[in-house]
Amino acid sequence: MSQFAVIAAGGGGFNPLDISAGGALFWTLVIFLLALPFMWKLVFGPITQALAERDGQATAAIRAAEKAGEQAEEARAAVEVQLGEAKAEAQKMLASAKERAEVRERDIVDNARKEADAMIASARSAIDSEREKALSSIREEVVNLSLGAATKVLGRNVSSEDDRRMASELVGEAGSN
Repeated sequence: MSQFAVIAAGGGGFNPLDISAGGALFWTLVIFLLALPFMWKLVFGPITQALAERDGQATAAIRAAEKAGEQAEEARAAVEVQLGEAKAEAQKMLASAKERAEVRERDIVDNARKEADAMIASARSAIDSEREKALSSIREEVVNLSLGAATKVLGRNVSSEDDRRMASELVGEAGSN
């Protein structure tokens, strides 16, 4: 230790042992430079590696987000296409249903007309039949009344089959004029 004291007492130059004259800076730099490889290996290396991993994860997350965005856009486009197809199919189904309803309506109306025409024809036939029955009954009654009146006017019995036939023909001719 005496040698260091002699050097320090000799004055004039840089004394690395003199803390007040900048020796502390020198030793701090020396210790820092000696510790730097160890700090790099033990401290800065893992920090740098962790930062690189974080950057890699962030980059992967960005790529995944971009890919998910592209997939979402593709899915949206596919959904829009399917929606358009569904709308077109719905329009087709609606048009088909309208067409079937119109055909069914025409069939119902045609069947109703046919049934009404058949009912009218049947009613007319029944009316004609009933009218003929009524006219026949009336003719028969007129013949009977005519024969009764002729019997009273002539004073003899007018009830033979020829008299009845002749009265029927006269009433028939009168009814057809």
